[in-house]
Amino acid sequence: MQIRKSFLISGVVQGVGFRPFIYKIARSNTLVGFVHNDESGVELEVQGLKKNIKIFEEQLRSQLPPLARIDKITSKDIEPNYEKTFEILKSSNNLTHNKTALISPDISTCQDCLEDIKNTRKYKNYFATNCTNCGPRYSIIETVPYDRKNSSMKKFGMCESCEKEYNNPLNRRYHAQPISCNKCGPKLTLTLDTKELAVSDKEKFFQIAKFINEAKIGAIKGIGGFHLVCDATNDEVIKRLREFKNRPTKPFAIMCKDIKQVINLASVNEKEEKLLTSKQAPIVILKKSAFSYIKLSKLLAPNIDRIGCMIAYTPLHHLLFEHVQIPIVATSANLGDEPIITKIEDIYKKLPFVDFVLDFDRDIVNGVDDSLLQVVHGKTQTLRLARGYAPKVIKLPFKSDKKILAVGANQKNSIAFVIEDNLILSPHIGDLDSLKAFEYFERTIETFKRFYDFEPDIIVHDKHPSYLTTKWAKEQNIRHVEVGHHLAHIYACKAEYELQGDYLGFSFDGTGYGDDGTLWGGEVFVGDERKYHFKPLKLLGGVKAIKEPRRVALSMLFDKLSLQEVEKLNLACANSFPHAELKLLYQSHTKNLNAPFSSSVGRLFDAITSFSDIAQTISYEGESGLLCESYYDEEIEKCFEYGVKDGEIDIKIVEFILNNNYDKKLLNTMFINTLVKIIIEISKREKKEVILSGGVFQNKTLLELLACGFEEENITFYSQEQTAINDGGIALGQISYVLNH
Repeated sequence: MQIRKSFLISGVVQGVGFRPFIYKIARSNTLVGFVHNDESGVELEVQGLKKNIKIFEEQLRSQLPPLARIDKITSKDIEPNYEKTFEILKSSNNLTHNKTALISPDISTCQDCLEDIKNTRKYKNYFATNCTNCGPRYSIIETVPYDRKNSSMKKFGMCESCEKEYNNPLNRRYHAQPISCNKCGPKLTLTLDTKELAVSDKEKFFQIAKFINEAKIGAIKGIGGFHLVCDATNDEVIKRLREFKNRPTKPFAIMCKDIKQVINLASVNEKEEKLLTSKQAPIVILKKSAFSYIKLSKLLAPNIDRIGCMIAYTPLHHLLFEHVQIPIVATSANLGDEPIITKIEDIYKKLPFVDFVLDFDRDIVNGVDDSLLQVVHGKTQTLRLARGYAPKVIKLPFKSDKKILAVGANQKNSIAFVIEDNLILSPHIGDLDSLKAFEYFERTIETFKRFYDFEPDIIVHDKHPSYLTTKWAKEQNIRHVEVGHHLAHIYACKAEYELQGDYLGFSFDGTGYGDDGTLWGGEVFVGDERKYHFKPLKLLGGVKAIKEPRRVALSMLFDKLSLQEVEKLNLACANSFPHAELKLLYQSHTKNLNAPFSSSVGRLFDAITSFSDIAQTISYEGESGLLCESYYDEEIEKCFEYGVKDGEIDIKIVEFILNNNYDKKLLNTMFINTLVKIIIEISKREKKEVILSGGVFQNKTLLELLACGFEEENITFYSQEQTAINDGGIALGQISYVLNH
C-alpha cells in the first residue's frame, strides 16, 4: 500500500545541492512526488511504499550534501496523488510566507572543481569554475530564494553546455546558480597603470607573477572584495605598501599556494592544518617558524612571533599560484577604516599607488572580508567572523514573537537579528570610524531586511551615548533597548553554548561604556551583577591614551608620585615627553582635565609595554597585548602583588617598578601571570562555572595558561569558539540578553 508525506525543511538548504540530493534519494527508493525551494527553505512531497519512505527519511538526515544543514523538518501524512515521476519544480515565490530560507556563506573551491580546472576541457584554466559544493553564495545574492535571477549572475546567459549541466539533477552543477564557463561566464581584465592589457587569461596570470617578482603592488578581486597583493619576501615593497596604507606595524596576512608551503614557513599543528584546509579557508594565526625554508619579510608582522596565513581559496588564486612560487601579501583593499573595496573604480580613486589590477565582471553584491581564527589550547577561537562562516545561524529552542535587531559596537562591528527561531549573525562589518564604514553598516542592515522582508519590532544597542550605532538606534521610530557593553560580552558566550542561569563572567577588553558613566574593561560579573573590577586609572588626554601607552604608564606614576619625583626616575615613558608637555599632563591628572577614569585590563597591557619600554606608542588595537605575549618567558613564575578590597582589584605594578630591577621579559611575564592568578583565585572563591569573554582573551598565552589552571583546579570554563570573542560578538550578546530578560 502506498502512502504520501509532505515535508517542510528549514536550514541551509538553498544553493547547496539539496534539491538534487532529494531527487536522487527519492528516485533510488522508487518514490514519486516533487521538491522545490520557497522563501522558508525547501518543500517536498514523496509517495511510495511505507518502508521506502522510511529509508528515504533516514538518508535525508544521514547523507546530506557537504554544505547543507538541516535545522528543522516538519512532516505529515497527506492524501496520495497520481504522479508517475519525481520532479524538481521551479522555486515558489509565495508571498504569504515569511522569508526564512537561510543563506549559505561563500565557500572555497572544492577538489572536484580544481580537477576540472586542470583536466576538463570546458573548465580548463577557467577562473570562475564552481558547483553546488563550492563557490560564491552570500557575496552574489540580492534576495531569497537563492536563484540565478536573484543574484549578480542574472546578466550572464548560460551557453547550451552549461544549461544542460544546470538542468540535469544528476549533475553536481544542477542549479548551481553561479555556473558558467569560458564561453558564457564572467571575463577577466588585467590593467597596468590603469591601461588594459590585451592578453589571454593564461598570459594574464603569467604577467601578474612577473609584476609581483618586479616588486609591484596589485589589487586582485576575490569572492568578497579586492586584496592588495605583493611579494611577501620583499622588504622594500612591503615598506612601500605600509607607507601607502599608513599602516606602520599592523600585521599583513599572507596567502600561500597550499598547506605544504604554509608548513615551510610556520609551525602548524593538526587543528590549525584542519582549519587552513577547510571549506571555509580562513586566515589562521600561526607561530612563525624558526627554521623556515622561505624567508618572509620581517615587515609582515614586525616585533611579534605570529603570522596570519591562508591558502588559495578560489580558482583564480589557484591559477595564479601556478606561476607564483612565493607566498604573497593578501590584505583587504581599503582606505583606513573603510570597508573592503568591491569595484575597480574605487581602487583607482582611493588607492592610486596600485600598479596593476586583476578584475572580473561578476559584481560583488555583498562585500565580505576574510575570516580570522587562531587555535588556543586545542580549540578554535574566532577573531573575525566573515567569509566562509557568515552569515551564521544559531538555532533558538523557541520561536520569538518579536523581530529583533542588534546593532553591535562601534569597533569590529557586526549586526545580529532574530526572526522566529533563527538568530542570524552578519559577517564582520568593521570599525565605524568613517562615513563610508557607517554607510556600509546601514547598507548591511538593508541587505538583511531585503533578504527576509525584515522590519524589527525591537532594536538593541550599546549604552555608550557617543556610539554611532546607539545614535542610529535612537533615531529609528522603533522601541529600543540598551545593554551594557561588558554584560553583552558575557551573554554572547552564553548564547553560543546555550547557557542558562548565573555564571562567573570575566569581561576584559580595551574600552567600553560602564553603568556608572566611566570607561570599563576589567569587569567580573556574578550573574548580571558586577562584583569585581580593576582599580580605575585616568586616561591622560582621553582617546589619545589608547594609542599612547606612555600616557597610561604616566597616569599610574602620577597616582603615587609628584611630577619632580617622576622625572627623577628616568623612565622611558616620562622621557618620551618634553618637560612642558609632561607638566601639562601632570596638571591634567591632578585637575581631572580630559582624564576619564577607566578600569580596562587592555589599558594595563598598555602600561606594561610602556614601563618595559617595548612601545611608547602603538598603531593598532591589541598591539600591546601581542607585544607583551612575545616577551613572555614560561620559566618565570613570579607575579606582582595585588589586593582586592570592596571588589576593587589593585595590582601593585608601580610599587614593584620603584623598588626592583627588572627587564622586559620579567615585567611582561609577571603581568600575564598575575592576571591568571587573579582569575583563578576569584573563580575558586565564587565556586561557579566561568565565562571568559572580551578582546583581552584573544591573548593566546593568557588563555592557554588559564585553561591549564582551570583544569588543575577542576573548574569548568567557557570561552567562545564559533563566534567572535571580541567586539564582533557584541551584537550576539545584545540579542541574547534581551531574549533572556
